Amino acid sequence: MAYLDAPVTGGIEGARAGSLSVLVGGAAADLERARPVLEAVGGRITHLGPVGSGQQAKAVNQVLVAGSYAAVAEAMALGQRLGLPMDQVRQALAAGAAGSWALENRAGSMLEGRFPLGFRLALHRKDLTIALETAAAAGVELPVSRLVAAMEDALMAAGHGNDDVSALARWFSPDAGARLSSGQPEP
Repeated sequence: MAYLDAPVTGGIEGARAGSLSVLVGGAAADLERARPVLEAVGGRITHLGPVGSGQQAKAVNQVLVAGSYAAVAEAMALGQRLGLPMDQVRQALAAGAAGSWALENRAGSMLEGRFPLGFRLALHRKDLTIALETAAAAGVELPVSRLVAAMEDALMAAGHGNDDVSALARWFSPDAGARLSSGQPEP
């Protein structure tokens, strides 16, 4: 019997399209035997080393997701408060250095205040805990991820755990003052 760890990334969109990125840890020969099964869900299958390497790469992914979603939410809030034409701003930024999957696929719904489910906030928070524990074991501080974890905790306490992780945009809503005065942690 052989064992691989093979977490995926790509969200609901990637799952529906069968184009998830599969992050594989385990023996190369075992991966080759399992490849046909993994190809059913993944468009990209990457061997990253021994068992456990896939989960470690998933932790790195969750750090990136945390930072990028929070940055997009923060940027959209700033643009809105400045009164900018945000659809045009979003399109212009997507074509430049700030372009990202989160900007391209979630900024529009953040601006509209709707959060179509792609990956639940509560599930991302669970994965972010794993990433923070992995980083701590490696002796690496992740201050941005810790801040996003606190934001997610507050949003989950407010009943948004089943929303898409892009619900981080709620943190920057006009009623943020009421939330903060109720004892939730500051951004």
